[in-house]
Amino acid sequence: MFAMSVPWWEFVVRGVVVYLFLLVFLRLTGKRQTGQYAPFDLVLLLILSNAVQNSMNAGDNSLVGGLISAATLMACHVALAHLTFRMPRLARLVDGRPQVLVRGGQLDTGLMRQELLTPDDVAAALRAGGCLHVHEVERATIETNGTITVVLRSTGRHGDSGV
Repeated sequence: MFAMSVPWWEFVVRGVVVYLFLLVFLRLTGKRQTGQYAPFDLVLLLILSNAVQNSMNAGDNSLVGGLISAATLMACHVALAHLTFRMPRLARLVDGRPQVLVRGGQLDTGLMRQELLTPDDVAAALRAGGCLHVHEVERATIETNGTITVVLRSTGRHGDSGV
């Protein structure tokens, strides 16, 4: 239970490497994956966690090894939070920038494709923001966490066009 098959420092190195790999991988997959979990997104995250488990513990199933791995992941997370708080450039690299999806009632379909958003995703976000049609929106922004915030037009025009 307490005997480890690899040195303690190997758990730390493996944990840091896996943390950085997953951070880059999840960042490259786009904001949708982190902000709007669909069932297949959750399945992917569960499978990822299982896939990287052995690379982190080197086959060691000891209690101490598991605690070292968990502590390493938490330390990486806290360190990254502190670094991104102090370094805005790093924060933009890690978190990205908010992007305008709708401006003045006009939907940016190129951004939809880039972020892998379906018309149903956009329609759901607009409904959550209190409108049914894209022409009612002054601005809709995909935030860095993947959520979509909607600002309605102050003087709404009514029509039949939708998303």
